[in-house]
Amino acid sequence: MAGLKLTCLDCGQVNRVPQERLGAAKCGTCGAKLAGGKVTEVDFATLQKAARNDDLPLVADFWAPWCGPCRMMAPQFSQAAAQLDGKARLVKLNTEDHPQAGATYAIRGIPTMIAFKGGREVKRQAGALQAPQIVSWVPL
Repeated sequence: MAGLKLTCLDCGQVNRVPQERLGAAKCGTCGAKLAGGKVTEVDFATLQKAARNDDLPLVADFWAPWCGPCRMMAPQFSQAAAQLDGKARLVKLNTEDHPQAGATYAIRGIPTMIAFKGGREVKRQAGALQAPQIVSWVPL
């Protein structure tokens, strides 16, 4: 296989990465780390591109700064990202900054997690979860 396709969450460039080098992979354009077990805040265009192109499952947390349950779930989401390092990438999208995301993905309440795999939405979960629940929910 020619490697996994991963979209750089910093610059939006699609990269090919050999699976065995996933942990050390960096973007060929901007040098940003492509995987690493950390949650990345993304904009709407980057989310759409990564959801369409990435070979690893992508889990997006749709949230807003004023949302109490969103703020409570944030550290749990970060813990889940660390546990899923190399198996899935977790991103956050602020629906206040990117209102078109709410309309495009029919977000009815926040926090809402959507899992993308193979270029399409495969799973959706509304409401705050703990890290173990998030990890077991992610479609690997």
